[in-house]
Amino acid sequence: MNSYAYYPVPGDKPIIPLDRMQPIRLDRQRLSPLTGCLLGLLVLLIFMCIGGYFLMPIRTNMVVMGLDRAPQGSSISRTDTLILMTVVPTRPYVGMYSIPRDLWVDIPNVGQNRINTVHFFAEAEKDGSGPVAVRRLVEKDFGVKVPYYVRIRFDGVVKVIDALGGLTITLDTAQSGYEAGTHTLDGTKALAFVRDRKGSDDFFRMTRGQLAIKAVARQMINPLIWPRIPGAILAGLSSVDTNIPVWDWPRLGFAFLRAAITGFDAQTVTHDMVIPWKTDEGAQVLLPRWELILPPVQEMFKKM
Repeated sequence: MNSYAYYPVPGDKPIIPLDRMQPIRLDRQRLSPLTGCLLGLLVLLIFMCIGGYFLMPIRTNMVVMGLDRAPQGSSISRTDTLILMTVVPTRPYVGMYSIPRDLWVDIPNVGQNRINTVHFFAEAEKDGSGPVAVRRLVEKDFGVKVPYYVRIRFDGVVKVIDALGGLTITLDTAQSGYEAGTHTLDGTKALAFVRDRKGSDDFFRMTRGQLAIKAVARQMINPLIWPRIPGAILAGLSSVDTNIPVWDWPRLGFAFLRAAITGFDAQTVTHDMVIPWKTDEGAQVLLPRWELILPPVQEMFKKM
């Protein structure tokens, strides 16, 4: 077998390919001062737009209504829960002021009746007019501007809580059949807890409603719950309606979750703010003492 080998000629310099390569000069095009300034302004503008989105408007007021049972396909129902809410994303601040459903008020074109019947009478007159009637009466009687509403059907509450894996609440004292301590309730039990009036009154009921709202917010900031949030949103879409623009939902939701960490300002109409009274028909109602009810509302809706 022939074998071939390479023998360099004496005196030859070994050829190394890298020796034949010449460095390539790269001419970097420097940005002019004007271009750099414009890019900086563009970045600043983007951050200002993002910040403005989450912080403006400075305050958003709404009324949250929880509807009692209604006929299939109808909204002719009383408001079993009524909460005035104000959100200030810049702090963040979320104020909640619960109104008892038995509060005796003067309803336009109806006369004197419980405040929880405002929605019922309006819907019976014209479909879809309930939220507007509630907003207008709240603005008239409580003296605050409330452009938005959130209307929740209680069957949707059950679906949302079940989608979140239950509602975890912590009680300082025994109430509604639960001992003091931490409990996790499914949707049906959570709704029964919020609406229970046995052994208590509507004032305790309002407090439990706010407790449930705060519990949901705290669960939303738990990373273990995040995979369940899309399912909870889908579960609630068919049972919740609002006139809040869609583009405002993330901004308000973000402020709501931040307030879950810093704390909510949760207040209610208290016993001393009303006078128990029986109508000629025998209905037990609450006469408002506006001189005591309005000051905390005005203070809450002016906080910045």
